[in-house]
Amino acid sequence: MSSAAEQETVQEGVRGEVLPGPLPAVGVNGRHRDTGARGPEVWPGAPTPLGARFRIGPDGVAGTNFALWAGGAEAVELCLFDEAGVETRLPLSELTHEIWHGFVPGVRPGQRYGFRVHGRWDPWTGARWNPAKLLLDPYARAVDGAPPHDYSALPAEVYGHVRDWPQQQVADTVRDDRDSAPYVPKGVVVHDDDDWADDRRPKTPWADSVIYELHVRGFTKLHPGIPEELRGTYAGLAHPAAIEHLVRLGVTAVELLPVHQYAHEDHLLRRGLRNYWGYNSIGYFAPHAAYSASGATGQQVGEFKRMVRALHAAGIEVILDVVYNHTAEAGELGPTLSLRGIDNRGYYRLQSDARRYADYTGCGNTLHVVQPHVLRLITDSLRYWVTEMGVDGFRFDLAAALARSMHDVDMLSPFLAVIAQDPVLRRVKLIAEPWDVGNGGYQVGAFPPLWTEWNDRYRDAVRDFWRGALPDVRDLGYRLSGSSDLYAWGGRRPYASINFVTAHDGFTLRDLVSYEQKHNDANGEGNRDGTNDNRSWNCGAEGESDDAEINALRRRQLRNLLTTLLVSTGVPMLVAGDEMGRTQGGSNNAYCQDNEVSWLDWSLREQPGPRGLLELTTRLLALRHSHPVLRRRAFFSGRAREADGLRDLAWFTPHGTEMTERDWYAPASTVALYLSGRDIPGRDARGAEVTDDSFLAVLHAADRPTSFQLPGPPWAQAYELVVDTSREDQATAPGTVHRGGETVTVPPRSVLLLKVGHERSRAKTG
Repeated sequence: MSSAAEQETVQEGVRGEVLPGPLPAVGVNGRHRDTGARGPEVWPGAPTPLGARFRIGPDGVAGTNFALWAGGAEAVELCLFDEAGVETRLPLSELTHEIWHGFVPGVRPGQRYGFRVHGRWDPWTGARWNPAKLLLDPYARAVDGAPPHDYSALPAEVYGHVRDWPQQQVADTVRDDRDSAPYVPKGVVVHDDDDWADDRRPKTPWADSVIYELHVRGFTKLHPGIPEELRGTYAGLAHPAAIEHLVRLGVTAVELLPVHQYAHEDHLLRRGLRNYWGYNSIGYFAPHAAYSASGATGQQVGEFKRMVRALHAAGIEVILDVVYNHTAEAGELGPTLSLRGIDNRGYYRLQSDARRYADYTGCGNTLHVVQPHVLRLITDSLRYWVTEMGVDGFRFDLAAALARSMHDVDMLSPFLAVIAQDPVLRRVKLIAEPWDVGNGGYQVGAFPPLWTEWNDRYRDAVRDFWRGALPDVRDLGYRLSGSSDLYAWGGRRPYASINFVTAHDGFTLRDLVSYEQKHNDANGEGNRDGTNDNRSWNCGAEGESDDAEINALRRRQLRNLLTTLLVSTGVPMLVAGDEMGRTQGGSNNAYCQDNEVSWLDWSLREQPGPRGLLELTTRLLALRHSHPVLRRRAFFSGRAREADGLRDLAWFTPHGTEMTERDWYAPASTVALYLSGRDIPGRDARGAEVTDDSFLAVLHAADRPTSFQLPGPPWAQAYELVVDTSREDQATAPGTVHRGGETVTVPPRSVLLLKVGHERSRAKTG
């Protein structure tokens, strides 16, 4: 505490008792108007829908209905802010099923607002009501998130407790009665009657999907073809220059890192940093205001919708990375911004010591999803983004935390059950990050049908193979062929596996072959943050190198990793910039680097090496799109056909013989898989049988060349070389023909992809 005057504004909480103190008459810009009976009239309104909804009320009067669920609260005040920042407080006196509501005539779109919620202050029982703290509406459709100051730390006023109380063991139990309104974001009333009549969703089948994970700001910030005023925004991503790259590359969906309104953590602000990734949500209905080129008082909603429309028009779906497992309010020592002050015990999982939070997320708190009103908040948010914002699916951060019932992860949990029967949500793309940080939280392969999953076992197996660290090839075989050991149950399909080698969290692809140690010093955490299990290989030198041989090897390894990913069965996910060799300088945790470390460097397209990698990626995606054998909708059987002994999937040794059980248990640096185009289950839209070319992929991870005997008849009479990753110039690779049974030399650390020459597709559909 800095002064005796400041200490007078706080009250110490006592178990079961609130020591009242006068609320300071201070609002935004130091001005506050407590209207009492003199303010705008508040009509009863309706308890649904929740949030602020502009409408024509009784007798044709225009206004806004406000509704807030606040279980256990004693009173709720609606707080309106004019353009000068002067606050007007209006009591909501109507209460229906714990929902406080009222209709305020004359309140129109663009109005900024918040709530103050009154109740007991008793942290020992989890009660943390504090009407001195302005609270963001959980259902706010837009948030004026621009703070009045460039904070070097969160102001003490935004905490419900006295942040700087000298007795640290009871710090969170001492109530702070200073007004937080000048320092917190406000909700904005938004009216939108868009019916999306002119939008056409791509509705790409899962098996045909290719996901491209990107950050709205980072992808567009340095793009030379985007006008400077649009860079870093939704409008920038909607610009033809941005979309042209996605279309040319051949991806079918963008997966946007979090775009829900989020807040910056105090520990980052104190180090002069900002949260960049956005996994710190505070508004589940509001597009993050800082990504808007149009404005922060509702314009961001329309700008986001225009972005979705532009991507849809280009045939690209929009998937949101969503963070419903925790909020920006952190643990008991975190700020009071919204849910904590509305009903702390209702929204958050608490420990048996209700002063403390259950933390399955590593972020201080966990939403209590088994509570009906919390589940309603999440599902209302999801439906809103689908029906009113046009998105096509979601990737759920730490989804195992959402699937917990009381304590354990439960695949029959209320959250998963509600999603499965919801007529809107069961039809969109659902991706789980199938783990959290709690006991029993690792659930890869366990999510029910309808769900796909980030498959980190694919990531680890592919990385280990190409760095020469696999003890045997059993796991790699499953991963390359769709991970049937994880997903072949309950009607799930190979596309339940989202295959990835890199993601936003960890090394970029280029750094994966350039660094063996993380280099996160710029985060200011003593390089303690970020995983130590990178499964990377620097090719002989740590970091950037002037050695021509090392750099050539690194470029080859990039080609190997991308080729492996794009010929594997399952849904591939690329990370923005990996197709051009983007680097983060060895950082594997750039969550707070809102700068050139994280922004995509578009000048790479003009450099020979990155340009060649981009061309190879584009070519592989076109190949995948043209060949249904690379996009299978059902798992391989592996059974030999009676007529000729051929299998839909076969594995070969360098001697041209099929692998035996002993081969699977032995160390191996060379693996070859034969994908038969004659044995593709299912039919096309007109009921015709789907057939395709067959392919042989030879993956060789050793540092010396090896001889490989190509399987002869009945497998193939001839093979046409399609991709040879040992070549810098891929234009010279296609067209070379080899006879079946011929022995070829496989260059060191390379992939050969060959098309079987004796069978052609009768119907390249799928």
